[in-house]
Order: sequence, then C-alpha cells, then structure tokens
Amino acid sequence: MQRAPQGNRPAAAAPPPPTQSRNASDFIRRGDQGPQRNFDDIRRERRETRDGSRTIITEGDRTIVRDGSRTIIRHNEADRFAIDARDVRVTRRGNDTISIIVRPDGTQIVTTTAGDGRLLRRVRRDRGGREVVIIDNRFAGPRPGYFVDVPPPRWRGPPDRYILDGRRADRNAIFALFLAPPIERIERRYTLDEVRYSEPLRAYMPRVDLDVHFPTGSWQITTDQIDQLAAIADGINRAIQKNPREVFMIEGHTDAVGAAEDNLSLSDRRAEAVAVALTEQFQVPPENLVTQGYGEQYLKVQTDGPSEENRRVAVRRITPLIDQQAGR
Repeated sequence: MQRAPQGNRPAAAAPPPPTQSRNASDFIRRGDQGPQRNFDDIRRERRETRDGSRTIITEGDRTIVRDGSRTIIRHNEADRFAIDARDVRVTRRGNDTISIIVRPDGTQIVTTTAGDGRLLRRVRRDRGGREVVIIDNRFAGPRPGYFVDVPPPRWRGPPDRYILDGRRADRNAIFALFLAPPIERIERRYTLDEVRYSEPLRAYMPRVDLDVHFPTGSWQITTDQIDQLAAIADGINRAIQKNPREVFMIEGHTDAVGAAEDNLSLSDRRAEAVAVALTEQFQVPPENLVTQGYGEQYLKVQTDGPSEENRRVAVRRITPLIDQQAGR
C-alpha cells in the first residue's frame, strides 16, 4: 500500500469557485454531440511552477501538486454545483470566500472556503430558509497537512460485504453496503481533505466498484453508460432520505498506461462526470457528493498494461469519517 511522506504541508489551494452557471454538456455526451474539449486542450493549458520541493501544475479548473513521491489533484466542487444553476453568487467575508449556488428548484448550496483553499463548511438551504449542514470542517482549525497515517484496516468478512461489484449487485445489496459502519473503529473525526488524500483512512469504509466506460481520452459520459448508474443512484438517494447529511465519495481510477499526470487529471474529471450524471439523470443532490481522481495510484490489478479492472469508478459512503455521530 502506497505511503505518503510524513512531513506533509497543506496542498496548494483549489481554483476559485465559479461566477456563472455551467452546462452539463461539458460532462455528458448525448447523441452525436462531439466533445466540448479534448485532452490536448488540457495539456496546452498546463503551467508548471516550483514551490520549494513541490511542483505545482495548473490546468484550467484543476491544480496538480507533486510533492516527493506523492501527487494529488485539487478542484473546486462548486463548479459542479453551478451546472444548470439559476444563479451563482460569490462574496468575501474576511479571508473566507462564500459561494451561493441557487439550483433550479430554489435550493441553495452555500460553500465557505478559507483563504488557503480549505473547505470550511457546506450547507443546503431550502426555499424556506431551513439549513442542513452537509460538511463542517471548522472543528479542525488551521490543522496543517492533509495526509493522516492510520493503520490499514483488516476485513475478515465475506469479500462482497466490503468491495461490491456494481455490475452484478442488486439495489438492496448496494443500499445495505452504503448503510454499513466502518469495518474497524474510527479514532476521531477527520476533515474532508484528510479523507480525500489518505487511502488507508478511506479503506475503513466499504465501497462499490462500477464498470463505467468513457471514450479514449475523454471525460464525457455517454447516455448508454448513464444507465449503469441507476442502482447506485437508488442506493445513494435512499440513504440520503434516511439521513440528509450523508456524504458519498465518487472516486476515479485509471490503468497505468500513459503519463501519470494525464491519468490523474482524466480520472478526476471522469469522477466529476459520474457525479453530474447522478444529479442530472437521477436527482441525486449534488451537495451530498464529493469527487476525487486518483489516476493510476491504487491499481486493483498490479499491471503496467491496459486493464479494464483498473479503469473504474468507485463509490463509498464517507459520512462516518467526517461525522462521528454517523458512525455510531
């Protein structure tokens, strides 16, 4: 299992939130519609700078940070919330940035971000002004770093109660797995960034692996692949109905063919495309989803060659990791 350096510093800030509504066609390809952008466009956007021992690569709405043996990618979730939005507002309060995305039904997604790019709080506010706090990282204060070195958990039960094959599982099995507690005791409450960038920590929660295919070099999901998401969407929506504060992580993975940074960027965009499809097609609340790409870092099958098993999207419920009340 890959380890990160122990002397972590905060990652470079994610790009700023959007200031206008976006279109789902950036992520969903319908009919004969061609791609809005291709990966050559992304490569041309890249700019590389140095910050001490770190290399920081910016490419439009993504920031890649290479620090020693570890490379991560960051983006702003508010970009996804702004798809088909009725209104987008961004204000400043001291050093914090507050983005308010108004969805077509009048629901507001309010995101507060610190000056260094850390997510502080994400809230859903309905038309009557009632609020549900989805994510609250303010308990952490200015905690440095983003990787936590926890011992990898050991699963002793049936394999399909820990990693579920989404191609073969029925809706009830997916829903049951999403309600499952951590496989071992969680020591404390963690920030979203700590969960994003700490693979052993995420491993405390079961996951569902999906077989979702994308055109080569593209992050647009096609309509035939969207149908593969119906059972996952059902499980997520049922869980959110039970607890409106549930948070699910959509993880993008690639095989090891090609440049590592290309794979990281592509996997991050594909995870975002799956989240967009879940919202647009199945009405999964976007604010209850987070997305993250890992490229070729955590191969399911150890091979340098092409591998369909490694080109996957995984979904796991992370609520108990960021909200200890949910893990009890």
